[in-house]
Amino acid sequence: MKKEMMLLTGLALAFAATPAMATGGFVRGEIGKSNVNVDVSDLGDDSDDDTSYSIRGGWFFNNNFAVEGFYSNFYDKSEAFDDGSGGTVDVDAKLSGFGVGVVGKTDIGHDQTGFYVMGRAGIMHGTLDVSATGLGSESESSNKPYFGVGVGYDFSPKWGMSLNWDQHKGSGDDVDVTARTLSLGVEARF
Repeated sequence: MKKEMMLLTGLALAFAATPAMATGGFVRGEIGKSNVNVDVSDLGDDSDDDTSYSIRGGWFFNNNFAVEGFYSNFYDKSEAFDDGSGGTVDVDAKLSGFGVGVVGKTDIGHDQTGFYVMGRAGIMHGTLDVSATGLGSESESSNKPYFGVGVGYDFSPKWGMSLNWDQHKGSGDDVDVTARTLSLGVEARF
């Protein structure tokens, strides 16, 4: 935990200090599908899919290296279950997180236009909130590393699109959560 907090603090300071040194900022919106797996000790694991979205922004030092900050919502669903006595229990679950990280990008072909590949990694503070009628609510959060890869196409030096795959993890008291997301992203650079 101490190492994670040191890395998170270092990335946050780098993110805050970069505007004067960066070659340009960016804003990225991503929408896709997350597969969320929840493993609870003594109860087993289960997974489900949901539509996800992410808002990211940051600064490029050059064409190949950037820092980013983001908010992602991986899962937000409500389900009704039979309680065994003729009634129902409504369960709401939400998985989301804030993070900071680094992005590496390599152009294939022309500089700042055409195809590219990218990778990203950093630390995310994830939160899982669960509530059930008549049973109360519970929230677990943790700071864990994330990573992702993507391929894309820059239509101009100012904007591009990409297909991304990311993995985010989280844990709490007897709970381990993994979210794997496939998304389509649109990025504007300024």
